[in-house]
Amino acid sequence: MTLAIDLDVHPALDLPLLRDLIQPDRPLWTPSQLRDLTSTIATELTTPLLGVLRFEEPQRWWARLALTGGVEVWLLSWLPGQGTEPHDHGGASGSFTVLKGLLTEDYRYPGGPIRTMQRELGAAVGFSGGRAHQVRNLGVAPAASVHAYSPPLLPTREYTSLEDVK
Repeated sequence: MTLAIDLDVHPALDLPLLRDLIQPDRPLWTPSQLRDLTSTIATELTTPLLGVLRFEEPQRWWARLALTGGVEVWLLSWLPGQGTEPHDHGGASGSFTVLKGLLTEDYRYPGGPIRTMQRELGAAVGFSGGRAHQVRNLGVAPAASVHAYSPPLLPTREYTSLEDVK
């Protein structure tokens, strides 16, 4: 008996490589596996990603690239000055890789200090479910990033400030 696996892939990126990378039968991904996934997608699928990428005002632009029972993958764009509110990912592990430009990430684990990192082109970070962050384009050029979360589709929680993350 074969199990049916739910799989949704963006039509412009419905490529054998992406289908192989997202491993539809894998139930959950670790932060390091998610980091490897976003890094490989950003590196190996740069041209098709740039073909899908859009920059919009006043709100950031995003597109879901893939969804399985174990992972969801997104492409996000960031014009200068655009960013997120402080948020977490509802307990999901996550990752992002900078595809274009430079992003600033402020992050915090519950009870820990707030840290700031500049994420340059090609930089990839994986994180566990307890982490909250704020990502912004504080530079002068547009930026883009590839994100992945596991388990998928958990609602995010927004915070007034990273200081509120307990």
